[in-house]
Amino acid sequence: MKKLGVVITDGVGFRNFILSDFLLEAEKTFDEVVIFSCLPAEIYADHIIKSRIIELPVFIEKFPTWFFRKAKEVAHLKVHKNNNFGMVDNYTTNKTAAKNPRGIATRFIFKLTALFYSEKCIQGYSKLQQFTFKNYNVTKAYKKLLHEEQLDLLFFTHQRPPFIAPLAYLAQKMKLKTASFIFSWDNLASKGRMAAEFDSFLVWSDLMKRELLHFYSSLKGSAIEVVGTPQFEPYVLERYHVTKQDFLSKFELEPLKKTICFSCGDSSTSKNDELYIETIATAILEKKIPHVNLLVRTSPAEDPIRFALVAQKFPFVKWNFPKWSLSRKGHQEEWSQRVPTVEDVKDLRGLLNYSDLNINMLSTMSLDFMQFGKPVINTVFGNSQNGLYDDQRFLKYAHLINVVNTKATKIAKNEEELVTFINDYLQNPILDEANREELLEMQVSKPLKGTGKRIAETLLQWS
Repeated sequence: MKKLGVVITDGVGFRNFILSDFLLEAEKTFDEVVIFSCLPAEIYADHIIKSRIIELPVFIEKFPTWFFRKAKEVAHLKVHKNNNFGMVDNYTTNKTAAKNPRGIATRFIFKLTALFYSEKCIQGYSKLQQFTFKNYNVTKAYKKLLHEEQLDLLFFTHQRPPFIAPLAYLAQKMKLKTASFIFSWDNLASKGRMAAEFDSFLVWSDLMKRELLHFYSSLKGSAIEVVGTPQFEPYVLERYHVTKQDFLSKFELEPLKKTICFSCGDSSTSKNDELYIETIATAILEKKIPHVNLLVRTSPAEDPIRFALVAQKFPFVKWNFPKWSLSRKGHQEEWSQRVPTVEDVKDLRGLLNYSDLNINMLSTMSLDFMQFGKPVINTVFGNSQNGLYDDQRFLKYAHLINVVNTKATKIAKNEEELVTFINDYLQNPILDEANREELLEMQVSKPLKGTGKRIAETLLQWS
């Protein structure tokens, strides 16, 4: 009898591992599957056949835990920031002039880690962080839970959220095997330390495996398996297919026009999105881009209120507001409690399938559209001199250097370039097709079909 525990941390994890085929395959592969959910249990009602749901109590991080976690993350960034602009940028972003207790403590952490930042020091900060867990009632609840369930393997669908750290630590202490999935294409090469240590890892690609071995030198290659990502698996599942007629009708698009989709990031890193939408819309009005629909998809991680003025100014623009419902208020990372609907997965697949061109500010949506063979333009008008939010700096991040070097997308740094690239791709959509295929192979090294089964079978081998 083999028993698997699956930790779902947020709405994206819900989409990737519940709305894909992973859960169906895990239920066939293991004798029992238990979902440990950081989301409310009721959201699973329409999606579970055999698995049990255990809603985890919410872990609210206190100051001592935060302090040692922050020290661990800052030290990790410092160790790896040589010749890695993403690490340097995040290291700099973590600095603060705030005069509150955490601001003062952060400045002390930077002084501390300027002296003590080796891998051995990072392990020391991690142990001190773990020592603080004993002061939480939630830790006792997690311990009782793991004792009762007697799992063969505990699988974390995300390696970074700080609120998984106590659960992972207790599993490690109880000699329970753990595995984690590396959440996104940028997580290793530009982000801080993982939330915890895990025995084994699932990664998207051979590139990601090399990155993992580089940034976590104590790991062995045998502990890492390349499986692709379930993030894209719904794109090959028949239950999410929509017809072109239904798609055009739903978003009121003119069928004889080509469709440009602008996909937004969230306001923390994609601050110029309103400018990009306005630039495209104005060019359409001025006939610089002839005979097209413009459809904008906002980020599911935020309320789209920031686009209200743009929507009012350009009433011909169509909008796709992702149908992700907020399942819980008051959470320390409230965006993580937004949960996607099946309708939204269908909307997204239709948008990817039937749009002719995507434009975004260097987001993972570039890969989504490339799965359907669609050309992509990345807009980065801002730099350190022109007064706009400096999004050109992201071009120096390691995962985006690959995008630039493969020439898989067009990088538009001003209005003139953007309009030219749009017209070029609309007239010749197979332009750069080989480059897009090269980038996809680099970032997702396994076929979309069978991803869920591949993951489940790998987890069984590790259990």
